[in-house]
Amino acid sequence: MTIRYRVDLSEAERSELEALLRGGRRAARTLKRAQILLAADAGMPDETIAQSLGVGGSTVYRTKRRFVEGNLDKALHEEPRPGAPASSPPRRKRCWSRPPAPARPRAGRGGPSNCSPARSCA
Repeated sequence: MTIRYRVDLSEAERSELEALLRGGRRAARTLKRAQILLAADAGMPDETIAQSLGVGGSTVYRTKRRFVEGNLDKALHEEPRPGAPASSPPRRKRCWSRPPAPARPRAGRGGPSNCSPARSCA
């Protein structure tokens, strides 16, 4: 049996979440979690929240659990994941540089060359 967590936001938390949603650029996950918490506070069932926001039921469950067991900040942001951080391979320094490409004559209006029938091209 799954434990159902009940989200009761204080007025300050509710206004903080609404300001977060109205504000500037944020991570999409953070915004979804804020929407989940506001919908849960309004009394919507988990399945309805998941369907209306386009997230999985487990996402709704985990977000509500992190809020109830922790606080608002813990519910909105992820903890660092275990393991070594992702790293890119070391960049190798070039020993040489490619010479510049030779200049090509540009084609004019008359086609591939700038010659006109009146002028002889040699």
